[in-house]
Amino acid sequence: MGDFVKKIVCIGAGYVGGPTMAVIAHHCPDYRVTVVDISREKIALWNSEQLPIYEPGLYDRVAKSRGRNLFFSTEIDKEIDEADIIFVTVNTPTKTFGEGAGRAVDLQFIEQTARRIKENSRSDKIVVEKSTIPVRAAETLRRILHSGDNGVHFEILSNPEFMAEGTAIRDMEEPDRILIGSMDTPSGRQARDELTRIYGHWVPQERVLTTNLWSSELSKLVANAFLAQRISSINSISALCELTEADVAQVGHAIGMDSRIGAKFLSAGVGFGGSCFRKDLLNLIYLCEHYGLHPVAEFWQKVVDINDFQMQRFVQRMVTAMFNSVVGKKIAIFGFAFKPDTGDTRDAPAIHICRALLEERAWLSISDPHAILNAQKDLEGLPGEIDYVEDPYEAVKGAHAIALLTEWKQYRDLDYREIFDRMEKPAFIFDGRNHLDHDALFDIGFNVYGVGKPAREHFD
Repeated sequence: MGDFVKKIVCIGAGYVGGPTMAVIAHHCPDYRVTVVDISREKIALWNSEQLPIYEPGLYDRVAKSRGRNLFFSTEIDKEIDEADIIFVTVNTPTKTFGEGAGRAVDLQFIEQTARRIKENSRSDKIVVEKSTIPVRAAETLRRILHSGDNGVHFEILSNPEFMAEGTAIRDMEEPDRILIGSMDTPSGRQARDELTRIYGHWVPQERVLTTNLWSSELSKLVANAFLAQRISSINSISALCELTEADVAQVGHAIGMDSRIGAKFLSAGVGFGGSCFRKDLLNLIYLCEHYGLHPVAEFWQKVVDINDFQMQRFVQRMVTAMFNSVVGKKIAIFGFAFKPDTGDTRDAPAIHICRALLEERAWLSISDPHAILNAQKDLEGLPGEIDYVEDPYEAVKGAHAIALLTEWKQYRDLDYREIFDRMEKPAFIFDGRNHLDHDALFDIGFNVYGVGKPAREHFD
């Protein structure tokens, strides 16, 4: 192991594992950090100049540590054997089959990983749950790891990630808190202290929060549920604003100044997306039903329902505004990623909105600075006409409307007078993120529709 204090291995080279280990390696040069994955293609990309995911600041962190104390490998069994601390960041999707399909977490990859760790371990190890898993899942891990009799002891910690895509590196380096859950035993506390020392290289001690194992596991689900609930809450009010000529931005600003409420996550839009919110909400709903808490499950189900309603409502407003038909009309889609500064399109509102527009037989011209390839995969095989055009000025040629679905900064800086000249008339803009200057757009000649705002329409 050379001069390294400990050897860390992370199983899973995705959106959580890669950035997390890049930051740890950057701040802990005395630890050897290896990320392993079964995908040779993914590992090859991590070892190249073209990383498999886009995050501001990620490439810089990887480039400075790679080959020094940060490594990417497919030699999973060897790295497990040599590891002192193992982070588990494998995929935990929603089940698509059997009991709990559509809501419960599919734990097959967690179980497979636990069995692989057990089979390849000849020394005691700390196993850190980083994947989002249901409360009490650590008990399943413990039973698998300690089954049989190979004399190896595993201490399990829960260390959920609270990174947001697009700001993942900043969130890791300047966290609100680092949460570590452990068993309240001498060996559990010792393992917790070991992980605390790693984060202590750059995180102030007062931001490291320790809890029991089960509280830590549940906190991740609850954090995402509360954030999603705020989005659905303001989006529900946006529907009322559009019918009463109130402005949801003004309402959100007014209530956000109340210190008991706060201003974050009060911007109306087309709905939440990403890999976590819907998945974690559905898992929370399933857990509540499992424990017989049906009124609680119904409450959280409404958060999901409002999100779906918001996307449906956005499409219906487009169709109604464009003379009750979008058949054969070209619509330029500005942004496909579920949020800016990432290429991730998992559960992106754009997927659902584009599907609905295609069902209405619209012609789509999709533009996004980093998510074009993912958009092609997400819409592959759907009937209808779709163009994928990275340049937004090309995407709008002959278009009847623009639907802005991701608030990329560059969309605010475009020359909308030139864009207007390239479009069919009347020209429509449906700003699904209230990202643009609606007064300026209206003055140019656009019919402008924000979320939770009165329509700005030309009638002459």
